[in-house]
Formats: sequence, C-alpha cells, structure tokens
Amino acid sequence: MPVNKLKRFLDKNNIKYVSIIHSQAYTAQETAQSAHISGNEMVKTIIVKAEGNMVMVILPASEKADLDLVAGAIEAKDVRLASEQEFRGLFPNCEVGAMPPFGNLYDMPVYVEESVADNDEIAFNAGSHTELIKLAYHDFEHLVEPQKVRISRKYTS
Repeated sequence: MPVNKLKRFLDKNNIKYVSIIHSQAYTAQETAQSAHISGNEMVKTIIVKAEGNMVMVILPASEKADLDLVAGAIEAKDVRLASEQEFRGLFPNCEVGAMPPFGNLYDMPVYVEESVADNDEIAFNAGSHTELIKLAYHDFEHLVEPQKVRISRKYTS
C-alpha cells in the first residue's frame, strides 16, 4: 500500500495526522470535493523538469502552476512540466499523479507556493487516488524544509 512509507515516516517523527479515505478522484479539485476539504487547504504535487533535474512543486488545488514564476523562483531558464513517463519510476509504490509532497523521501527539492504557509493544516494525496493525509502545515514545513516561493495563480474562467 503506497501510504505506508509516508505513515511510517510521520509516526517515526511523532507527527499527528489524519488519514482520509475518499471515493476515487484524479484531479486535486475533485479530490478536495470528494473529501470535503477546501481547495486552498488541499495541495497538489506537480513535478517539473528544470534544466534537466526533477523538482517537486506544491500548490493549492485551487491554483495552477505558473511556469514563468517557477523558473524565476528556482532560478532556472529551462522549466517545463515533467511527463508521467519521466517521473513514474521516481515514486515507487505511488499511483501516478498521487505522489505525496514529501520530496525529501524521494531525494527531490521541494518548492511550495508561499500562500500554502497561511494554512493551519494541509491535505494531500498519500500515494493513491483514494486516500489523503491531513496534518499541520508547520509539521510539513519542519519535516520537508521546502523553499517558499510565489509559483502559482488562481484558475480563471
């Protein structure tokens, strides 16, 4: 089960969290709706390729990554979304597109949208499309040590 590695890591670090089982959903916004969590509290993990290196980007479900902002924030000229084929093997035991935002468990740098730090709690995919983990943002920040940067913008109609 994909979530076991993450739960062991959280337990080892004495982190309080809640596991939420929900109906299968594939987009972060669908997942937030299914689990009855706000789109700002629900975060999604996006993998970008920056000058040949994989980088984890975390942002609210209610927003989309702005690759120009990402490039500026991480000081890289060549930034693009990584394809599933490129990152599939980097997250063993995780369903594609359901990676938890713990790049430190996968030897990957993590950049988090600065507005995420305004949340008391965050929820995220726990390696599957049917289970979330919800925990205090300050615990996430303590464990992952992400760089807080401006990297996303609200969806517009």
